[in-house]
Amino acid sequence: MSQGLAIVGYGKMGRLIERLAPEYGFEVRARFSGGDNPGGRGLSHETLRGIDVAVEFTTPQAAPVNIRHLAVLGVNSVVGTTGWFEQLPIAREVVLHAKTGVVWAANFSVGVNLFLQSVRQAAALFGKHAEYEAWGWEIHHSAKKDAPSGTLKKLAEEMRDAGFTRSVNLSSSRAGAIPGTHEIGFDSPADTITLRHTARSREGFAHGALQAARWIAGKKGFYEFREILADLS
Repeated sequence: MSQGLAIVGYGKMGRLIERLAPEYGFEVRARFSGGDNPGGRGLSHETLRGIDVAVEFTTPQAAPVNIRHLAVLGVNSVVGTTGWFEQLPIAREVVLHAKTGVVWAANFSVGVNLFLQSVRQAAALFGKHAEYEAWGWEIHHSAKKDAPSGTLKKLAEEMRDAGFTRSVNLSSSRAGAIPGTHEIGFDSPADTITLRHTARSREGFAHGALQAARWIAGKKGFYEFREILADLS
């Protein structure tokens, strides 16, 4: 029997998730766009009846409100919105208090999360050699609102945590319909090393979000996507 899925944020990602949802055992039973969910007020026991998990892809301003409403209503969620992560501690507290479940990520692509691990390992190595400086660059479609992206910020954070204490120069470009490319480089007087991830479409993000939705159904806790990757493989 299919589980009930709600899509909070019915844009390009939301419609793609709806198309792919049956592959993961979900039936989309509720859809919320910005117009019918102002300030999270469209989310209620009535509109979420029969929903097991909600997938949230909205805006940095709307996401924390939606997470709080979903948690209070007892609905687990997968959150792919970026640009709101300074409010993660508050969101975690709300979700744990409500005894619901959330999986969040700066990027739900399995490949990007493996790329994060690769960059972390590289940063630990190059951090030991003072002659290497580093940069990070990304390009997305022109409709993407946050720049630098949450993924690029996460890459820089991983580098710092791995011991690369020197400055990492970050830059962003926005143009056309590009799904997303992220690049990390290390440069010395002798050579340049570049690591790059290029998304071919949004489908990788949607598949990852639906894998996370299937995983979080019926569970409690507040998880980053990469924490559950081993369970998905």
